Amino acid sequence: MGSKWRKAKLALGMNMCLYVPHQKLEDSLPSSSSSSASSTSIANVASRFSTDAVPLSPVSPSGNDCRPTTPTPSSSGFRVSKSSPKSSKRTCSICLTAMKPGQGHAIFTAECSHSFHFHCITSNVKHGNQICPVCRGKWKEIPFQSPASDLPNGRSRINPADWPRDDAWTTVVRRLPSPRLDPTRQISSLFHTSEPGTFDDDEVLDLQHETTEENVFANDATKNNSIGAIEVKTYPEVSAIPRATCHNNFAILIHLKAPHPSGGRSETMFSPTTQNSRAPVDLVTVLDVSGSMAGTKIALLKRAMGFVIQHLGPSDRLSVIAFSSTARRLFPLRRMTETGRQEALQAVNSLTSNGGTNIAEGLRKAAKVIGDRKWKNPVGSIILLSDGQDTYTVTSPSGAHSRTDYRSLLPEGPCIPVHAFGFGADHDASSMHSISDISGGTFSFIEAEGVIQDAFAQCIGGLLSVVVQEACLKFQCTHPNLVINSIKAGSYRTSMAADAKTGSIDAGDLYAEEERDFLVTVNVPIDESCDEMSLLEVQCIYRDPISKEIVSLEEANEVKIQRPTIIGQTIVSMEVDRQRNRLRAAEAMAEARSAAEHGDLTAAVSLLESCRRALSETISAQAGDRLCIALCAELKEMQDRMANRRVYESSGRAYVLSGLSSHSWQRATARGDSTNSTSLVQAYQTPTMTDMVTRSQTMFFGNPPQRKLRQTQSFPAHPEAR
Repeated sequence: MGSKWRKAKLALGMNMCLYVPHQKLEDSLPSSSSSSASSTSIANVASRFSTDAVPLSPVSPSGNDCRPTTPTPSSSGFRVSKSSPKSSKRTCSICLTAMKPGQGHAIFTAECSHSFHFHCITSNVKHGNQICPVCRGKWKEIPFQSPASDLPNGRSRINPADWPRDDAWTTVVRRLPSPRLDPTRQISSLFHTSEPGTFDDDEVLDLQHETTEENVFANDATKNNSIGAIEVKTYPEVSAIPRATCHNNFAILIHLKAPHPSGGRSETMFSPTTQNSRAPVDLVTVLDVSGSMAGTKIALLKRAMGFVIQHLGPSDRLSVIAFSSTARRLFPLRRMTETGRQEALQAVNSLTSNGGTNIAEGLRKAAKVIGDRKWKNPVGSIILLSDGQDTYTVTSPSGAHSRTDYRSLLPEGPCIPVHAFGFGADHDASSMHSISDISGGTFSFIEAEGVIQDAFAQCIGGLLSVVVQEACLKFQCTHPNLVINSIKAGSYRTSMAADAKTGSIDAGDLYAEEERDFLVTVNVPIDESCDEMSLLEVQCIYRDPISKEIVSLEEANEVKIQRPTIIGQTIVSMEVDRQRNRLRAAEAMAEARSAAEHGDLTAAVSLLESCRRALSETISAQAGDRLCIALCAELKEMQDRMANRRVYESSGRAYVLSGLSSHSWQRATARGDSTNSTSLVQAYQTPTMTDMVTRSQTMFFGNPPQRKLRQTQSFPAHPEAR
């Protein structure tokens, strides 16, 4: 037992903060009089401290209040009970608060002799958990609470058998049916309970609060200009072209930057008292609970979800989908009020791991939650996490079995981004990258188990700071003989008129202070009639997510160049050259990935090396530009991860795909140690993301674990020439 206990402590960084009392182990064993207790062993007792059962609810500070409390930020994170196993009869192992008779809370004692608050254990059972959270013994009888309407003060009561049957709360102990074993797979009882045919039971939004938000925003925007307009800048490749010279593929950089959050400080976005300063979110998390997630993985997932739940505000709504061999919605979209948070914590804490991996079914449920909802918050998103290959196929319309067409599994209508997280070395990186790319989300590679919370933190740091929606850039040629040659915008949708005189880029949603860079190339003709030529006129239109109004910048941004008869030495714009390098590196990554997938790792490494050599010869590199240096380092990292087939399969593919996702969407993804403040892999990380990651890294059990990750490099969020 000692060895297992030490491993569990080290895995969760708990070796510095958990008190284990000095007592005989036999004293902590349940009574042998019960049927479950007779089979309890030392290993069963040790499992109380196993990583698969880390509780998410904090300890009440006073120890006298039996009500579950919502965790609050602290340097030590969620606190672990210091009670000995002997005191488990006085402490509920689910909410970790005291159990004392006569305090208005019923106490349920199971056949294995362990006791819990009745409302805690019924919530646990409602979500499919039919084993003891302490000793993991299987119960033959479980507590059951019938559906009920809300009672005054949100309290429940226990009814004697002779009380009226139609009372709002009726308590029974339901006999569990004998399980029918399937030799091919195990499916948790969580997935056997019935679900409504339509997921239109989402919690109603606070419309009064929403109206107030709009009024507050309108007043503040008018009086204080606390949330400014989006910033648009343009940079021509060079400032002058001789009159008698034409210049094809002349590059023009269009730079966007989203406004600051309210008050100009990112941390105010996450304060409960300033929820009005940001757009509320509908978030659906799709979590893999297959057998491979057992142990440390699912414990860390629970803790990461606890962090997410803690940072959602009362206007945000959350729904959780768990999937293994099939999928189950744990609860509908609920507002993360004090009560909503506690129910979400209990539901997540009830998760157990077994079965196969059916990503497709999990996505279907998530799409149904999004599609069937009656009410909609301004921002909607899906987070998908899986550590394995999809072991199931989907029947196509023709009746044949084939690999899943993930596009058909995404919500219909306006695109809801799916931010996918591949966990460990065995996940299906290609499928998860495809899911995220189709939906407009990002793909992150969680290489080390310990950074899952940081990866989630970075993601929600962005989702909780959306200040621009449906941004669209429109540009047109202002010179009669000028035509657009190309529009380079990564994964963002572009369009160009047949006469090549006008074009547009759908830049989508932007987080607070997030930046976008797009290159438009034009063919500049000979023109000896003027000293100055106007090339493009750029406009930006977007929706404000709080006021829901369409905002159009009053003045268009005009791009001009000089047309002298003779010019001296031409100076190329550093901003344009920097973005050319980024696009060139992304193209090389995509080509190398394609070669690797076709089995030619030698060609893949050669492509990356050629690009690295070309970047080193650009004016940005010669000027010591940090972006160019970091891009070269990232290309070198990818070369190392394509050293052989084994390395590529275990980490190279996922690392490259996560990098491609980041560069094509110009949005931060987690890969390697990219969320760590000491890493150079912090491309596109916004201030609100940085703030949320910092919060995550200061909320460990005890001291933060030592992350022995290979240093990987990329370019910083705000590179500057030097």
